[in-house]
Amino acid sequence: MTNPTFDIQAAIQALRDGKGLTGKDGILTPLIKQLTEAAMQAELEQHLEQDETPNRKNGSTSKTVKSPAGSFELHTPRDRAGTFEPQIVKKHQTQLTDELERKIIGLFALGTSYQDIRAHIEDLYGINISNGTLNAVTDKLLPELQAWRERELDAIYPIVWLDAIHYKIKENSRYITKAVYTILGVTVEGKKELLGLYLSEHEGAHHWLSVLTDLHNRGVKDILIACVDGLKGFPEAIESIYPKTEVQHCIVHQIRNSLKYVASKNQKAFMADLKCVYKASTLSAAESALDELEAKWGEKYPVVIKSWRTKWLTLSAYFKYPDYVRTAIYTTNAVEAVHRQFRKLTKTKGGFANENSLLKLLYAGMLQASERWTHPVQNWNLTLSQLSIHFDGRLDAHIDL
Repeated sequence: MTNPTFDIQAAIQALRDGKGLTGKDGILTPLIKQLTEAAMQAELEQHLEQDETPNRKNGSTSKTVKSPAGSFELHTPRDRAGTFEPQIVKKHQTQLTDELERKIIGLFALGTSYQDIRAHIEDLYGINISNGTLNAVTDKLLPELQAWRERELDAIYPIVWLDAIHYKIKENSRYITKAVYTILGVTVEGKKELLGLYLSEHEGAHHWLSVLTDLHNRGVKDILIACVDGLKGFPEAIESIYPKTEVQHCIVHQIRNSLKYVASKNQKAFMADLKCVYKASTLSAAESALDELEAKWGEKYPVVIKSWRTKWLTLSAYFKYPDYVRTAIYTTNAVEAVHRQFRKLTKTKGGFANENSLLKLLYAGMLQASERWTHPVQNWNLTLSQLSIHFDGRLDAHIDL
């Protein structure tokens, strides 16, 4: 069958008349049809040239094919012997899906709901897609996710931030809250890298221990500084796997927890005095300010003061460093920024049907977020020099001196 030649002048006029490039009746659809059928004819001719037995063309069969530009009737050439197997559009293939799948996954990675993805694809390409098809497309992320979660990691990470975020996941016909453990590291080159995502029913030091064990098994032999929230038992879990790692408790988490026990009428005054502690220029000045805080507020809020005293070793670790290092480690804000990105993706979803439906969405979002991690963190060369001094010898084998 002879295909009509794509008329470029007619296409230009159609554009002027307001006709769309893609979608239903899009002007690109005939061009895609023409190019696809021409390519398949070339495939058949090559097949006939290489065929050692007598063979020849034998007309064509037709089927409706959905493409990103719209649906069209595709004529697939045949050979007399029936040995021709087209590769561009295979025998039972009814969609030209590569671009379409990229579009679906791109929308999915932005947190777009299946309903909105279906509407968008229908409007853009004139193709009706079921939720089952969308699931099949996004499920293609799962093997990639698994390979990413099992990949080999660097031997050392100078700084690692660890935190958890919580989601509702359906299990045994009811929704339960589960914790997603997120580990963000900085390589010796100063690039941020998400080391892993782990799922557990509860956030706790015991579960963090299994996460840290997995990191070690995947090749992480040393961490210089681990920045964590105030979870009880967290420093001990880290010490059991990485005994030489310095732990820095998140100051922001500590402040938030402290204010829970301070009456609202006193919070402004208490915070002004507390700021003198965590904003002090030296460790000595911070300890003096903590003494003053206890003298003024100790009787009224003994639980708060006790908490700062008990955790002081890990709360005050950052005072030994200059400002540009302190900024990076005194809070878990770096990993919380990743969680803010996750929340944007999941804000319209009350819960998830299963663990995979959550993890593949977070993974897709992580891929997008990590595209921005192309430059070293701020002041990294200076930071690395400081860490080389404070952790003498532990970086020597991993950096060019």
